[in-house]
Amino acid sequence: MKTPRIAAALRRRTAPQGQPDAHHPDPHDHAVLRRAAGLCLDHPDRTLLDRLPLITAALDGTAASDAAADVRTFVAYLAEQDPLRAGEHYVAVFDTRNRRSLHLTWWSDGDTRRRGHSLAALKARYRAHGLHPAETELPDHLPVVLEYAAHEPADGTALLQEHRTGLELLRLALVEAGTPYALLLRAVCATLPGPSPRTEQEARALYARSPAARVPADLAGPELVGLQPYDSPGGNRWLP
Repeated sequence: MKTPRIAAALRRRTAPQGQPDAHHPDPHDHAVLRRAAGLCLDHPDRTLLDRLPLITAALDGTAASDAAADVRTFVAYLAEQDPLRAGEHYVAVFDTRNRRSLHLTWWSDGDTRRRGHSLAALKARYRAHGLHPAETELPDHLPVVLEYAAHEPADGTALLQEHRTGLELLRLALVEAGTPYALLLRAVCATLPGPSPRTEQEARALYARSPAARVPADLAGPELVGLQPYDSPGGNRWLP
C-alpha cells in the first residue's frame, strides 16, 4: 500500500532534530491537524471516505507546515484507494500486530490493573470538560484522544504529552512498516513540544521522565509492552 509518493513523503525529513519547524501552527491549526489525523486513523469505512473532501477543505485553511503536508498526503492517498483494500490494509496495520496498537494505555500499562485505572481516569477527564465518548470505543483509542485534543487544546496537549512515549513508539513502528499511516503519527507528534526521538531507545527514555513511571508498584504494568491490541472497528465520538 506504499506508493512512490508515499515513499517519498516518508523519506522526507521534517525540521532537524532540536530545531523548530519553519512554520509554527497556531492553536487553531493544531486543532485541525489533530482532528483530521484522528478521523483518518479510524477504520476507512464509507463514512470516512465520504468525509475526505471536507478534511481537505479544513486543511486548506491551515498554514503551510510539514505536519499539514503529511496529513494532506495521507488524505490524497486514501482517496485513491479501493475501499476494500484500504480496509484490509488498516486491519493488517493496526488490528493484528501488538506493536502497533492505537490504544495508548497498552503502551504504558499492558494487561494490568493499572490500565483499568488509566481508562477510568480518561473517562473522568473527558466528562469534566463536558465530553462523553460513545461506549462503543475505549477512551484511550487514539482517534478519541485526538478528538478530545482538538476540542480542548491545552489539556489535550497535556494528555498527548503524558502518552508521548507510546505515540513515538507507534510512529517509529509505522515508519518501519512503511505504511502511509506513519504520516499521521508524524503529524500528531509534530503538534507537541520538542523534537521527536529518532530511535526506539530515545523514545523509551522519555518514559523514565514521565509521571506514568512513578505509579505505585501494585498498579505498575510491564514497561511499555503493549501486550495485545484491542480489536476495534473505529467510529467517531463527537461528530454528527
